Amino acid sequence: MIAPKEHIKERERLDSLQSYSILDSLPESDYDNITAIAAEICNMPMAMITLIDKDRQWFKSSYGIDVNEMDRQVSFCGHAIHENGQVFMVPNTSEDERFHDNPLVTGDTHVMFYAGVPFTTEEGLPLGTLCVVDQKPNTLTEHQQKSLQALSKQVMNLLSLRKSKKRLEEELQKQEEKNLDLERFAFIAAHDLKSPLNNVSSLTSMFLDMYQSKIDDEGKQILKMIIDSSDKLKGLIEGLLDYSRSESILGKNKVDVKVETVKNTIFGLFSFEQNIDFTLKNTITDLYINETALDQILINLVTNAIKYSDKKQIKIELGVSDSETHYQFYVKDNGPGIPQEKQEQIFKIFEVNANQDKYGIRGNGIGLATVKKIVEKSGGNIQVSSTLGQGATFSFSIKK
Repeated sequence: MIAPKEHIKERERLDSLQSYSILDSLPESDYDNITAIAAEICNMPMAMITLIDKDRQWFKSSYGIDVNEMDRQVSFCGHAIHENGQVFMVPNTSEDERFHDNPLVTGDTHVMFYAGVPFTTEEGLPLGTLCVVDQKPNTLTEHQQKSLQALSKQVMNLLSLRKSKKRLEEELQKQEEKNLDLERFAFIAAHDLKSPLNNVSSLTSMFLDMYQSKIDDEGKQILKMIIDSSDKLKGLIEGLLDYSRSESILGKNKVDVKVETVKNTIFGLFSFEQNIDFTLKNTITDLYINETALDQILINLVTNAIKYSDKKQIKIELGVSDSETHYQFYVKDNGPGIPQEKQEQIFKIFEVNANQDKYGIRGNGIGLATVKKIVEKSGGNIQVSSTLGQGATFSFSIKK
């Protein structure tokens, strides 16, 4: 018996094999299907997909034989991996000096015919073989050899897909960890920054009240600018925090909730506002939905309808209906409307439509970006339709 030699790039080959995380993995139907097809095409009782490890030959799939691994020194595939993608065929092992006294030939397995094709990486490193075996001398036709080579390439494709999936999962895990770190940072930063900003705004207001008689108009204007800037920065920080937290909102479980309850919750938050006419138009009475996400969306849209209204009597209509796959909502107001050229831009982060709201505060362009993010992550979409002077209607859907 002649034992197989190590590959000329054995260290690189073994490193590459380990990178696929395939050794000692559980059986998979994709690989089992290939060995079954190989046995059928080649008219052989046995077919295997093997990986050549440092000291062993491990079987990812075996058809017609119950085996998991064996010593590399007695393996036929250890010889086949040197064939650079070509068919390594032994028609009669009893007449081949390399195998005639091999335990696989003389023992119960009684391998009398072997044909294997190595599958190799893009770097030309062979990881193992797709092989067929018979217990009597045999051969393969040219057609069968080409089919075996084609199936061997499919094995390599499966391994490459496995490796790509593993890398993607690792990157997703890293991204999730980064997002979690970013959320923690945002929370800490918001908490740590809001407190001194509140102090700046409060102390400046106090200073202005106490010493306004001793400060000229220019000085008062500067102090008011400090207060306005502090309040704006605080609002920006809170908006960014809401945007970063929107992912965690999506993780909330769906619950059964009445449409009437949703209306009472949202409209109740603005009950202190004067001259607002709230109405609900619904064709369904019950929802099974992420209530936290829905509340976040509606609160933002209703808040905008109030803040940017130019009417003495504000009218806000909430619509709720459904289709076979989605819940459909709209929030309609009688405000100033949104210009056509800005109707897509307003959903982009930091994009602002109006210079300031009716309270004289300029928006930060984060609210609607957060809404769009939550809606799309919930399997829906959002759009606005508006005519200047006749209000705006924000329509959105959420997947059931």
